[in-house]
Amino acid sequence: MESLRRKLSRIDGRGYGSYREIRGVYDFPGYTLFIDHVQGDPFAPPSRVRVRVEEESACMSEALFSNRSRRTGLEDYLARSFARAVDRTAKGERGSGNSGRISIQKCGQEILERSSVVVSRGWVEARFTVGLPARGRTVLGRDAEEMFFREIPAIVRRSLLARSLDMEDVRRHVEIAEDQDSIRNELSRRGYVCFVADGSILPRSSGVDDRPMDGSRAVPVKSPGSLCATFQTPNSGEVRGMAIPAGVTLVVGGGYHGKSTLLRAIERGVYNHIPGDGRELVVTVRGAVKVRAEDGRRVEKVDISAFLGNLPDGMDTREFSTEDASGSTSQAANIVEVVEVGAELLLMDEDTCATNFLIRDRRMQELIKKEKEPITPFLDRVRGLSQHLGVSSILVLGGSGDYLDVADTVIALDTYQPQDVTGFAREVAARYRTRREIEAEGELPTLTRRAPLPESFNPKRGRRDVKIDSKSRSAISFGRTEIDLSCVEQLVDIAQTRAVGDAIHYISRKYAAGSHSMREIVQKLESDIEKSGLDVLSPFPDQVFGGYALPRRFEVAAAINRMRTLSVEQLGPER
Repeated sequence: MESLRRKLSRIDGRGYGSYREIRGVYDFPGYTLFIDHVQGDPFAPPSRVRVRVEEESACMSEALFSNRSRRTGLEDYLARSFARAVDRTAKGERGSGNSGRISIQKCGQEILERSSVVVSRGWVEARFTVGLPARGRTVLGRDAEEMFFREIPAIVRRSLLARSLDMEDVRRHVEIAEDQDSIRNELSRRGYVCFVADGSILPRSSGVDDRPMDGSRAVPVKSPGSLCATFQTPNSGEVRGMAIPAGVTLVVGGGYHGKSTLLRAIERGVYNHIPGDGRELVVTVRGAVKVRAEDGRRVEKVDISAFLGNLPDGMDTREFSTEDASGSTSQAANIVEVVEVGAELLLMDEDTCATNFLIRDRRMQELIKKEKEPITPFLDRVRGLSQHLGVSSILVLGGSGDYLDVADTVIALDTYQPQDVTGFAREVAARYRTRREIEAEGELPTLTRRAPLPESFNPKRGRRDVKIDSKSRSAISFGRTEIDLSCVEQLVDIAQTRAVGDAIHYISRKYAAGSHSMREIVQKLESDIEKSGLDVLSPFPDQVFGGYALPRRFEVAAAINRMRTLSVEQLGPER
């Protein structure tokens, strides 16, 4: 500690490059400070710093991190605690550029596995950034000393030590994460794909604020009796609510009655949520993927023959490629790509789907004969996906009544409350026959495996051998390649997007040799992260990074599939 103080005193007033001298490891009372990376100037990305609090100082009960669910919950809580302490303690800007700023990765409503706080049996570690202060490019050593010797110690005391925390609040945070994972682990075994607990608050505060709508305006969910199920949780006891069974489910109802709100809650139910979010016990199977049309996206050798064939230009849809996909071809490719990597539930809202992909009614079938229409509508494939591939679907529909013929479950939203209208829907379907011709029956064509080739991935830009940036949740710059993820709706945090970018680089170095299928690649990635943590993704082996949050395999594969440099080899049918 005193060594750091002397260094800061010595370089005070010198050029900014003198800050390189402070890189190193320093013992402080109760914790160790690691200055891992020093920024090149005050306008560069800030310096990366860690504090490691030993077990005897942190005093975190091992019961709080006795399994993966609890550990993730505890790490998430401590990351939020550290961020609050920064807001209360840090003085903020001191000089030019990023000078004086202390920051840790912000958390949203989801409880995500992150690299910003790591808890082990021996210590608790927080990873954050510090903008080393300067005026112009002149070191402000005294201001840096205030940050390292007053502000950071106070932040550590307030956020990482059990004696400073509301341990009852910590326990609730940890236990709700464990309860959600407990329900999620039970869903498939009991034949369900989603559970929405009674009392859940689904509407959000606004389109740009993911916190729950004010309780005086929001209508809590109550399960219809016919869809009611109970789950026994480790900490909350028996929980009652609506369980949606596997198969084909339609969500119907009038406009503004809550159909899309329910679907958004279901799509976010693949993640755990913090206490007070309203969706803490809205839980969806891990393999649920939102699918939509995506005009203009690139598609590389995807077998979409289950949905399209007989194209006028003679293109072989068993290895369909395009630089500019239409709504229908993009949606077909999106479905095949997510099923390729293991999706078990497709989520679709007709508002964001290609109409001609969803349905061809009787009149249109009569007007345009099948031999002139290359598209096989999803209506005629949705049951095959469920029965032969085990892939369920939940569709929000307001205008496609033909789907009543293929639905296993129909849920109507009436003034924001779900009603089971399956029986009535079957009566309606029997009374009003569509007389449309089914355009495809039986098993779907066997999925074709695709292997990304190494030439797809070049992270170089300018003088940098590796240059990967994520400026927003929906965009990655990978070398000179821009990856647009604006239609990948289940990425919820920019920290996930950063992890996806570096995961692509990790995959390209280890597994993209042209012999591993896309599913094998993402499975190996998951296995490596589970074994070694998110740190394995860092492009620089000697550095850890606190800015990652765990992405799912589906979003990693989605990013690879949207690379305009992607080249693949088809390996043959899925084994």
